[in-house]
Amino acid sequence: MIIGIDIGSTTTKAVSIEEGGKIRKIKTKAMDAVTSATGAFGKMLVENNFKIGDISRIMITGAGASMIKNDLFGIPTQRVDEMQAIGIGGMFLSGKEDIVITNIGTGTAIIYAKKGSITHMGGSGVGGGTILGLAKKLISTSDFNGIMELAEHGILNQVDLNMEDITDMEMSFLNRETTASNFGKMLDTARNEDIALGLLNLVFQVIGMVSVFAAKSKGTDRVIVTGNGSHNPIGKKILDAITVMYSVHFEYPAEAEYTTAIGAGLSYTQTL
Repeated sequence: MIIGIDIGSTTTKAVSIEEGGKIRKIKTKAMDAVTSATGAFGKMLVENNFKIGDISRIMITGAGASMIKNDLFGIPTQRVDEMQAIGIGGMFLSGKEDIVITNIGTGTAIIYAKKGSITHMGGSGVGGGTILGLAKKLISTSDFNGIMELAEHGILNQVDLNMEDITDMEMSFLNRETTASNFGKMLDTARNEDIALGLLNLVFQVIGMVSVFAAKSKGTDRVIVTGNGSHNPIGKKILDAITVMYSVHFEYPAEAEYTTAIGAGLSYTQTL
């Protein structure tokens, strides 16, 4: 059995890849990389009644992987390039072998993956970390669930400048509700709910547009969305609106938040 561990800046995810292809998943939070990795490994063993002897190799990736210098628990432990892990995991979960992958975490990475070649196209520092940081300053909370609850009741045109605010004329394919400037309006009457929704709109519009450019550069109209941000319901609606304008479709594989951990584990079998 192989364990894949994605040591992120906020959350660590681990998967077990067993003979026959069965995959089990867990996630933990901790203050440092070593505690995160060992905690995730221990939780995987305890919750599934595994024994250390069942594990043949541990594959680690993510922001904290460089902090793990030695084997864990005497088991051969190998670091995997995070972009390679995202590409391998994205192809596995989507069932596609020629795809653009947008991985939304604290920031956003965009990967082009096809059989035999995985390329890091770039990305953006805009992601979940942007929402948390700006929300802490603007609406005095960094609790993500609280931000989402506020955003559900937000009114976007209280903070964003839309096309209808600046022109009565049609402009290309843009409709009247299209954002002309994120936070370009910011009325004095804007509530915390409106600001929370504006933050989500800002982040997911940036992610969506960068993804559109990446997809069009590769001649595809599909983007696979992975990472923690892949299951954000408001984010999905924002990406859906981008699909309407640019005809690039966003797809969300099951278990997308575990993409990187799965890719790390699978990378060992692909290098044998």
